[in-house]
Amino acid sequence: MIIVLGKKADDKAIEELTEEIENKGLKVFISRGEQKIIVGAMGDERLLNIDHLKALPFVEKVMPITALYKLASREFHPEDTIIKVNGCEIGGDNLTIIAGPCAIESEKQMLETAHAVKDAGASILRGSAFKPRTSPYDFQGLAEEGLKILKKAKEETGLPIETEVMDTRHVELVAKYVDILRVGARNMQNFDLLKEVGRTNKPVILKNGVASTMKEFLMAAEYIMSEGNENVILCNRGIRCYEPELRFPILSGLTNLIKQKTHLPVIVDPSHSTGNKSLVVPVSKAAIAEGADGIIVEVHNCPEEAKCDAAQQLTPPEFREMMVELRKIGEAVGKKL
Repeated sequence: MIIVLGKKADDKAIEELTEEIENKGLKVFISRGEQKIIVGAMGDERLLNIDHLKALPFVEKVMPITALYKLASREFHPEDTIIKVNGCEIGGDNLTIIAGPCAIESEKQMLETAHAVKDAGASILRGSAFKPRTSPYDFQGLAEEGLKILKKAKEETGLPIETEVMDTRHVELVAKYVDILRVGARNMQNFDLLKEVGRTNKPVILKNGVASTMKEFLMAAEYIMSEGNENVILCNRGIRCYEPELRFPILSGLTNLIKQKTHLPVIVDPSHSTGNKSLVVPVSKAAIAEGADGIIVEVHNCPEEAKCDAAQQLTPPEFREMMVELRKIGEAVGKKL
């Protein structure tokens, strides 16, 4: 249920309304926009006296939230959410470029790549310390050693850092090192993990599953938000289709449709969706043109020596060239980098 408050709603009124709703066993979430304050009451709405709520002098209207993903919906939060991370703003008119290697392989590799993407204009540094792999014999990441290397890269470049968390047992450890937690496609419906990252105060990048619907994707975001963490960044990384050459295509129009349904920032992953660096640049351009709030792209100082996903990682010069093109497209659609 949404309760829209008027100009007469002061802090005391909001506190009394919150207490009344919580006493009925419902959760309260408050969205403060420039024009309106919206109170979301999540739970069994039958326990509330709707007529009483409507009669309160500071209440403009009371109405149901029709979307299943209540906290993530634009009904609850009509304005775009802007997530702030160490001086970097994600969402709104901002174009955020998250770049770095697929996996943290060594200090030299990470630091060289970090400085290269920073110099080219990246907003946030990526790198995975834990790697989910199809084969148990493939490189699985450097774990905490990798997190320490990533933190050193942050100290040298000043860039905020993000990495994937795969296990509820690792959430506290990973959150100690990085600015943003990432939940990968394989874990989109790992509900225990979603709840655990929802209990942190760290922003979360959530990737869609390769066979998920938009509703399932947004409901996964709802799991995180329902635990109190509203700083969710949705990542469209494509879905499985009949053409293996395209790997996990980004559907034309889907990024914009998600932005119509939710107030959360939406970014695109051109690297994992294509698996082919010759397609990374055009997919990145298309994503920005469609209205994406940014991209998360893989860059490696020496891709031919990469321990995973070598075919999809850009070299620093290729990344620098792409950034020139993305700035032009961003300006054309009103996004600033």
